[in-house]
Amino acid sequence: MSIEDKDKIDAIGVNEEEKLVTLAITDHLDWENEYDHLIMLQEKINLYLSFLESGEIYESCPSAKDKKFEIKLFSKYDLTEKAEEFLNVAYAQIVEAGFNLSCEISGE
Repeated sequence: MSIEDKDKIDAIGVNEEEKLVTLAITDHLDWENEYDHLIMLQEKINLYLSFLESGEIYESCPSAKDKKFEIKLFSKYDLTEKAEEFLNVAYAQIVEAGFNLSCEISGE
């Protein structure tokens, strides 16, 4: 799965020690078409938020009960300035919803 699969959760990981559930967004796309890329990212984050807020996470991953949640973007390419701005705005909204957002750049 990847950022292009806009109706699917890419991956779910559970860290029992930290009591943390990570919902991964895997992004292999470069930023050549920045606008479309940002739209895909926004749609994916909205899907993940809906998945968490609806409680559907507990149907898919019963071990998620009583844990914190994080949406984590795994990006192959460095973010553009606009992508960083977008993620900063998204971060504030996600934290307000009670979750966390982080990003990891793997590099080319």
